[in-house]
Amino acid sequence: MQYGYMGKILKIDMRTEKVSEIQLADEDIENYIGGSGFGARLLYMMTEGKTEPLSPDNPLIFMTGPLTGTKAFSSNRFEVVTRSPLTGIYIESDCGGHWGGMLKRCGWDGIVITEKSARPVYLWLNENEVEIRDAGKLWGMDTFQTQGALKKETVSEAEIVCIGPAGENLVLLASIMTDGVHGRAAGRGGVGAVMGSKNLKAIAVWGRKKVNIADRKGLNKFVKIRAKNMLEGAKVLTDYGTSCGLEHSEIIGNLPIKNWYQRRFEEGASKICGQTMAETILAEKYACGGCIVRCGRSVHAGEGGNATDDIIGGPEYETLALLGSNLLIDELNVIVKSNELCNRFGLDTISTGSVIGFSMEAFERGLITAESAGGIELRWGDGDLVHDLIHRIAHRNGIGKLMGRGVKKFADELEGTAHEFAIHVKGLEFPAHDPRAKSSLALAYATSNRGACHLQALSMDFEEGFACPSLGFDKTFDRFTSEGKAELVVKSQNVMSIFDSLKSCKFLIHFGMEPDSMVECLNLVTGLNMTKEELLKAGERIFNLKRMFNVRCGISRKDDAIPLRIATNKRGNGKYEDSLPHLSIMLNEYYKLRGWDEMGTPKSEKLTELGLEWCRPEIK
Repeated sequence: MQYGYMGKILKIDMRTEKVSEIQLADEDIENYIGGSGFGARLLYMMTEGKTEPLSPDNPLIFMTGPLTGTKAFSSNRFEVVTRSPLTGIYIESDCGGHWGGMLKRCGWDGIVITEKSARPVYLWLNENEVEIRDAGKLWGMDTFQTQGALKKETVSEAEIVCIGPAGENLVLLASIMTDGVHGRAAGRGGVGAVMGSKNLKAIAVWGRKKVNIADRKGLNKFVKIRAKNMLEGAKVLTDYGTSCGLEHSEIIGNLPIKNWYQRRFEEGASKICGQTMAETILAEKYACGGCIVRCGRSVHAGEGGNATDDIIGGPEYETLALLGSNLLIDELNVIVKSNELCNRFGLDTISTGSVIGFSMEAFERGLITAESAGGIELRWGDGDLVHDLIHRIAHRNGIGKLMGRGVKKFADELEGTAHEFAIHVKGLEFPAHDPRAKSSLALAYATSNRGACHLQALSMDFEEGFACPSLGFDKTFDRFTSEGKAELVVKSQNVMSIFDSLKSCKFLIHFGMEPDSMVECLNLVTGLNMTKEELLKAGERIFNLKRMFNVRCGISRKDDAIPLRIATNKRGNGKYEDSLPHLSIMLNEYYKLRGWDEMGTPKSEKLTELGLEWCRPEIK
């Protein structure tokens, strides 16, 4: 018996409507754990370097992990893995909510979607029963409407993932949404467009199966012992959500302001931070399945033209930053409405806020005119304009068609200096954290397998107030130096690969879920009896496998870079630190520690060490 797993992955050919199963192999469990580890292995085996992201040949993979659906903290999560239509390379998008745990209760560890349906459909998984149903009446609905309609059409307890108009229209910023008005998102890299390209509107799941646990009493004890300390450590997140540190982020130069150009936004930051949200519009606190922290927000939108009639899912830190300070918007109700529109249409709030900010600067610099924008003046701080642009992006209307292709592709269309202020890595727009404030981010962004992503390393937290003795870091790093940052990023990426494969929330590393606790929890659930060293080696293996996928897509050292503005433009104003990250120094050391060659390809001996000989590239 495979404890912690249901033992099988559902595979559906959308063209023929053939339903089959992939059995989990014990060797894959030990080597790839689950989640993005399983997803990356399947994606590599099922694609080629020439596979087009929006073609029927590109699989869309939903995957849970061994901790999903158990009592392990904050582990009711799932991963979406595919080849990104936004970047053209590997993409994984992590999501919380309640869908992942319910999928396992249906009897599946994951779902692999291949080919393309001839008509709009949705999937209904009722325990082991699988139905492919017509979705013609759902096509065109937003995500809130879709989830409401499917709960009536299936069962009210069903959990649903779906796309909105953005995914249907193949917008490259499209997300996959779950949890209704609370708006949990597999947001990044255009995974919603891949789902739309297969004519798949939604997947509804419901079941009552239980996950078999190797040592249930031991797991219960593990959770009970740590619960009190976790609640105490996470109190600020519970009280104020992920935007609890937004004002501090502004002070240290970490907050994106005016497309990453402006240094200060003092009054604005205080108006849109989590503390102000709690004092003004907070309605209740939201928790993903299995979570005791409740960092999610449900809010009232306020009064006026931007108001919504109902309590709605509140914006997270990234959304407040990219659709707020990044656009010089300091009104909470405006950002709440922007967030709602993105969630309804199924758009990534990070990339949407980024491309709007890029477009506003392009307009300011004369690269876009009111005439070329269809009579629109793209002015900073205009909330009504932002809402209009979100509509245009989701429906590929006018300038929204170009904006919906993302910052990099939009910059390619513009003449002049557009790429000098296009903020992305490998085509994926920056999250709301600045490498000029925390230098390890430059290396983390440059080498992340999905493009600019702080969560693939989370190294920035080690640069300000966080230590992790079980990972070998017993003190905080200086956030402006390059010293030790390569080792920090390598080890952090390996650990985050484990979180993405276990399917646990990464916030847990701050509250006691360090590698020693991770392996203990995994062993209690699965009975694997892994050591910490073996678990960390699995994380390294998974990270290198994703890199090999990207190498096959043409990625090399030339792509492990950061934007010109971030590399050369100092943000300081004389009162605060004035630093630029030294990427080349860190990158050389990083390649050596990784066992990669000077072009950024894992060496043959490294692949052999990790058991990845099967994905060694051919010599051309």
